[in-house]
Amino acid sequence: MSAATEFMDVALIIAFVVIVLAQVLSMVRLVMGPTTGDRILALDTMVINALGLVVLLGIYQGVQIYFEVSLLIAMLGFVSTVALARFILRGDIIE
Repeated sequence: MSAATEFMDVALIIAFVVIVLAQVLSMVRLVMGPTTGDRILALDTMVINALGLVVLLGIYQGVQIYFEVSLLIAMLGFVSTVALARFILRGDIIE
């Protein structure tokens, strides 16, 4: 193996560990969040962390379909965060 592939493997392992740690900390904020806004922000952060994990998995396995899946996760995460925030603020999603 060359030095570049070894460096890439180490970098991927470190990135996986950091994102999993961020996901766990977001889950803690979701459970312990004192306000509803904190919980919504924790859910949005968890979506972004899941997106990062999917992208890293795609890089690790070398499969391009994971990048398309990450786009779908990003769109669904954005729409669900906006819908949840509107529901909390106004009581309904569609006016």
